[in-house]
Amino acid sequence: MNFIESIKNRAKMNLKTIVLPETMDERVIAATEVLLEEKIANIILIGKEEDIKKASKGYNIREASIIDPFTNPMTEELINTLVELRKEKGMIYEEAKRLLLEDYMYYACMLVKTGRADGVVSGACHSTSNTLRPALQIIKTAPSVPLVSAFFLMVVPDCLYGDHGTFIFADSGLEQNPDSEKLAAIAASSADSFQLLVEKKPVVAFLSHSTMGSAKHADVDKVVEAVRIAKEKYPDYMMDGELQLDAAIVPEVAKSKAPDSPVAGKANVLVFPDLDAGNIGYKLVQRLAKAEAYGPITQGIAAPINDLSRGCSADDIVGVVAITAVQAQK
Repeated sequence: MNFIESIKNRAKMNLKTIVLPETMDERVIAATEVLLEEKIANIILIGKEEDIKKASKGYNIREASIIDPFTNPMTEELINTLVELRKEKGMIYEEAKRLLLEDYMYYACMLVKTGRADGVVSGACHSTSNTLRPALQIIKTAPSVPLVSAFFLMVVPDCLYGDHGTFIFADSGLEQNPDSEKLAAIAASSADSFQLLVEKKPVVAFLSHSTMGSAKHADVDKVVEAVRIAKEKYPDYMMDGELQLDAAIVPEVAKSKAPDSPVAGKANVLVFPDLDAGNIGYKLVQRLAKAEAYGPITQGIAAPINDLSRGCSADDIVGVVAITAVQAQK
């Protein structure tokens, strides 16, 4: 059984309710049909009922719950709750009403905040900032987590590396240029995510263009310091660096470049030094190795609110919803 089928089966064991606010996108409607047919999650669609019915012609989404913010009686309650949540930031009734009626991501996050849903998946036709801004304002960061970050769960076919070709690439979707403290926190969150989703022991490599001092540069120093912090703060995890990519995942290279490292040649969680490297890395692997790329999956928000690549397929949406449901089970 491959990774995503395993995730789907876990989602089916304890059904969660996931909100899909981008009902104007046919990929979302197509994914909804599959999610309901396979009983992966309960689905809430947000939008005007007549628009959704028109968009879903030819699809069976009868079991989805449709919430029209303009007619649903709970909207007034959600407006007032949003005002209360954000009053210290100057939120007033008129602004809260505008947000909930014009930006369905705000409505989706309010459904999670008030316990009516367990998670949200968006981003098929909106930017990451449009997806995550409402989540950070309403759901907020989970207790004891220093920052929100994002990763891609990569499943590479016919691959001997990682965990049978399964990796986490982080941060590949959110933190532009994390400092050493943030890199260490991203590593710990990513290790937690790997353990939750893959159910295997995370082996974390901090990536660089240098392996164990082979190059000297401020960018390398940042990674070296991140490794020191991570080992001190999160001693329960197997982490090491700085490592070049080949030294991190290829045993033969690891023997030559980093023979004393417990991580080299075995890594399944790859922590990139910045967002440029992480984003380029996941897209290279996705396109050239024909890997499945699920994400960007967020970590550190108090409830699972996950982003999509705007180039995603309906199948990608199904996969991310299944992952979101498993995160919600935790």
